[in-house]
Amino acid sequence: MNDRAPSPRISGLHLSEVEVPPAVDGLYDLAYNLWWTWNPGARQLFSTIDTATWARYRNPVELLLHVDHNHWETLIDNDSFMAAYHQVMRDFTTYMEEPETWFRRAYPEYDSGPVAYLSTEYGIHPSLSIYSGGLGVLSGDHCKSASDLGIPFVAVGMLYRRGYFRQTIDADGFQQHFYPEYDFLRLPVRPALDRRGREVTVRVPLPGREVAVRVWLALVGRVPLLLLDTDIPGNDPADRPITGVLYVRGREMRLNQEVVLGVGAVRALTALGVEPAVWHVNEGHSALFQLERLRSAQEEHGSFEKALAAVRRNTTFTTHTPVPAGNEEFERSLARQYIEPFSRQLAVDVERLLDLGQADHGQAGQPLNLTAFALRTSSYANGVSRIHAEVSDRMWRHLAPERPADEPVVEAITNGVHMPTWLGLEMRSLLESTLGNRWESGQLEDDGWAGVSEIPDEELWNAHQQQKQRLLRFIRGRLRRQYARHGSSPSELRALEDLLDPEVLTIGFARRFATYKRAGLLFSDPHRMRALLCHRERPVQVVLAGKAHPADRPGQELVRHLYQLSQEPDLRGRVVLIEDYDIRVARHVVQGVDLWLNTPRRPLEASGTSGQKAAANGIPNLSILDGWWPEAFDGTNGWAFGTEDESVDEWKRDADDALSLYQVLEQEVVPRFYERDAEGRPTEWIRIMRRAIATVGPRFSANRMLRDYVELAYLPLSGELGTLP
Repeated sequence: MNDRAPSPRISGLHLSEVEVPPAVDGLYDLAYNLWWTWNPGARQLFSTIDTATWARYRNPVELLLHVDHNHWETLIDNDSFMAAYHQVMRDFTTYMEEPETWFRRAYPEYDSGPVAYLSTEYGIHPSLSIYSGGLGVLSGDHCKSASDLGIPFVAVGMLYRRGYFRQTIDADGFQQHFYPEYDFLRLPVRPALDRRGREVTVRVPLPGREVAVRVWLALVGRVPLLLLDTDIPGNDPADRPITGVLYVRGREMRLNQEVVLGVGAVRALTALGVEPAVWHVNEGHSALFQLERLRSAQEEHGSFEKALAAVRRNTTFTTHTPVPAGNEEFERSLARQYIEPFSRQLAVDVERLLDLGQADHGQAGQPLNLTAFALRTSSYANGVSRIHAEVSDRMWRHLAPERPADEPVVEAITNGVHMPTWLGLEMRSLLESTLGNRWESGQLEDDGWAGVSEIPDEELWNAHQQQKQRLLRFIRGRLRRQYARHGSSPSELRALEDLLDPEVLTIGFARRFATYKRAGLLFSDPHRMRALLCHRERPVQVVLAGKAHPADRPGQELVRHLYQLSQEPDLRGRVVLIEDYDIRVARHVVQGVDLWLNTPRRPLEASGTSGQKAAANGIPNLSILDGWWPEAFDGTNGWAFGTEDESVDEWKRDADDALSLYQVLEQEVVPRFYERDAEGRPTEWIRIMRRAIATVGPRFSANRMLRDYVELAYLPLSGELGTLP
């Protein structure tokens, strides 16, 4: 039997071999394909090989490097292990070779190139630390669902040598930052090879020089993810760190990254013979790829204006935030230095190129705004929820004065999440047993999970309680290591075994600690907060996790404040703050808390997908009506609080929202959770859990999101509309 799944190729992309015993050589393909990140059977198989090493690294490449030859012999002689191996490899091969994907069934005549998707970060798994938060996780989920649906798709990003910072919190509550250096040969990535088997390197022009960029390949199921790297011999030592750190603070270094990402993406795809039919720019960081496309388009079309029209024609752009800090800008004098090489090649005034990035027509000498640049060089643009699209359309409508008033400049495609990644093991098993194959296929239908109404209360509650217990064990382990580093005594560390009560209502709040997300809103009235958390009969406990950017001093001060609250004697065990927020922490929290809290200052929450992940796990949301929640909330599947009046000042709005939050918790949420039937189950709460799963799961899945992109952007821009069934 041949257990090796074929490696997907796009114009010559392929991986080299590593040695594993022939009886289990399929593990090579499995380790280097991130399909394992959303398949429990594959992860369990790797864990079985060496439980301790897997628990330490959770990275199959690192794991396989540690396996002793004698241990392989023991494993191969183990019938249970070999049966599990063959089953996983059958599942993997079936997935990779499936000819009748959703896309192929829906659009059998499609004959154009792939969608090229550009993003500055990808959150696929903690072992590949090239993400910081929501934008990266969204990019990772986008790739996973593109793979599941069989969409022709190739993604491009950066392979950061030091990734995003790792967070520790010291004994005084101060956030500390450290940047580990990653050995790429121990990660699930390999050098991208051209048709002749040579490693691919491209060159990107920067002021006064060219920088060599090595291209790596990560496989996300059927989707190739190309990752760019300047930390290679031959580059000037000052240029090698360009791909060193995600969201580096220095402005000129950041601009170097934007040029390398954008221009390098186009040149990497060209070097590999990939001809995209559509280009999708995910946030403005990669928007400068159009400089390279303009150069080649002008050679074909003869004039700059015709070239601009040509590159616009098949480009779609997604904006993710109305917050100014999220719309990248560079001082015009600095930007000019980096744009000038392209203006000379195009024989067009550099000011003409810079003007594509003007955020306001009425002022001269403005900075280069990459959101404005992306909008002016795209033919379709979208926000990531209906409210966000409306806000963004108001922000940017002036860039297209010729557009009729009833035609938005920014449309809406609401974000979704990759369900196989974010569902807990018990909840996934429950959905599989109840819905069968419809737990996956039903994600493309609004009522595709209506069958969850058949799940008995006992089974749903037991599945949730198992996931909650796993979360509490995870938190205790994390806190034990953290407090040991702080110098806590053995008796204090042993006391953590009783920290957090599985019978107590547990609220989750985990996200970036940007100030507009208001992580401290629940704690804004100390007296009322303590009365709520420390109630003798109906107590509440809060699980917090999140990072503040190293340049965000207010966010870091909030981290310190919340940590210090968690250490106060009456709140110890009622408030916990988990350090080093990442995908693994997020998975535990969205699967195990009882209630998901979302407190942004409306309308600054573009989407906020963490609440979607929680709801799919049967965890109701308590949220401001911002981002995706107004599209989901129906009065039966969670709670809303706060004012929708955006005209009042921030201080007044924060005070009003805090008052509303306390009222909803005290009068509705807490009583509902503690109302129990004769068997000790909260029957009405379980009904809300069931409604959360049924109403959020399909409508806010990444599969539905990708279908929307295909129908609203990818197919119309590909020129394939004439082939639609």
